[in-house]
Amino acid sequence: MKAKDKIVFEPIGVAHTPFKEQAGTPIQPKAGKGVQGKIEILQELTEGLADLDGFSHIIVLFHLHLSDGYKLKVVPYMDEQERGVFATRAPRRPNPIGLSVVRLQRVEDNVLHICDVDMLDGTPVLDIKPYTPHFEPDEEFKSGWLQQVGRTVSSRCADERFKSSKPEEININHKELKERKETS
Repeated sequence: MKAKDKIVFEPIGVAHTPFKEQAGTPIQPKAGKGVQGKIEILQELTEGLADLDGFSHIIVLFHLHLSDGYKLKVVPYMDEQERGVFATRAPRRPNPIGLSVVRLQRVEDNVLHICDVDMLDGTPVLDIKPYTPHFEPDEEFKSGWLQQVGRTVSSRCADERFKSSKPEEININHKELKERKETS
């Protein structure tokens, strides 16, 4: 791949959650246990949601839209020590893509009702996939530096360390997504 080659993604929808700013937002779905939200999919993509309601959990890929810039070494939320960004789930990354496995409560038309939310309100959703534990490897996992602190994730929320210089009011809604798609 050449440096000048670009990969362009268009959001398929937007997340609606109770979290309006980064500080205080759960840092992973386990920390957002019980928090409810919705994902509104573009109306013209509704047919693609067929059969999704048979799954208890979904994988949500999303754009970390309030992240600007990155460093290759960061102090992650769950540590006091600097780590390589690719050994963390820090939001400021070369490609600001987030991934969460959330509980799917129900599907109504183009709206997914979800639980265990860790996304900001207005987060652009890039893709949704069913979570299937049968597809995951059976072998034992190693958690690197997170082996000890990872057990405390359920009590962790974001603080100010990755606060964006972008305005907190950034909020993409369904109408804006449709307008973007029509003009491109």
